[in-house]
Amino acid sequence: MIRRLLQHSFILLNVDYVSLGDRWNYKNVISPYYRMYYIDAGEGSISNGKKNWLLEPGYIYLIPSFTICDLHCSSYLSQYFIHFFEEARDGISLFHYNRNIFKIEATDLDIANFKRIYEINPYRKINRSDNPKVYEKNVYYQEYEELNNKQSNKSFLETQGIMLQLVSKFLDEEQSQFGNVQDVPSKIVDLLGFIQLNLHKPLTVKMLADKVNLHSDYLSRIFLKLTGERPLAYIHTKRIERAQYLIVTTDLSLTQIAEDTGFSSLPHFSKVFKAVTSLTPGKYREQNNMVDENRGLEED
Repeated sequence: MIRRLLQHSFILLNVDYVSLGDRWNYKNVISPYYRMYYIDAGEGSISNGKKNWLLEPGYIYLIPSFTICDLHCSSYLSQYFIHFFEEARDGISLFHYNRNIFKIEATDLDIANFKRIYEINPYRKINRSDNPKVYEKNVYYQEYEELNNKQSNKSFLETQGIMLQLVSKFLDEEQSQFGNVQDVPSKIVDLLGFIQLNLHKPLTVKMLADKVNLHSDYLSRIFLKLTGERPLAYIHTKRIERAQYLIVTTDLSLTQIAEDTGFSSLPHFSKVFKAVTSLTPGKYREQNNMVDENRGLEED
């Protein structure tokens, strides 16, 4: 049981308490990390294009990584927020099956946890801008990684404990929508980790099946049971997630990103990218770079 739970860990990126106004209006936000908000005053909203969630005092909201959303505040909103990465040893996110937006009512303990993680991590604020397209840059990620390395063992363990408590609040609702995957062979779970580490290499269903000594059709059925996708679809999803991260956090060319994520050509990469995200890689990069002309105003 402990080994299973420890397959998932979380790496703190940002934590802050902010007051927001009508400039907090951003569309098509998609991040390689999780966002968690506790609202204590005012009003705003989050939308995924299909459903709208009211941001209201007394509630906690979770936006899993790679979940596209719009953020909106018409007048005033104050919130505690936490940004964090997830590391999964088997390559399956806790929210792999449901990249949705979650909302639950906060308890007194939840509120205390938000205030405590903010108190013991005083250098995790976003001081540059509240625009995600400004602060989601690799150089800033590196700064926070260095802070993690310098954090005392006491603060690190307490921070981890708080994040685990807060994430656990959303698991009953999330997991109830999926089947039981405990009967999946361990070598299939290990195979997911292999895929995650080798996205840049040619991967075929036959090669994966041979690696675990299974028939390709049987592997495909087990894959569908575990991940909700056939092997090639799963590989494409993971490659595009990696590509999104590289587009947001680096200045690599799209050709280089296509190569680094295992695509044989830029046209093939663009076709799969659009099928998964509804945007071409160029359009996705453009959306994440359309802040330069307004950056000075946003940082005032």
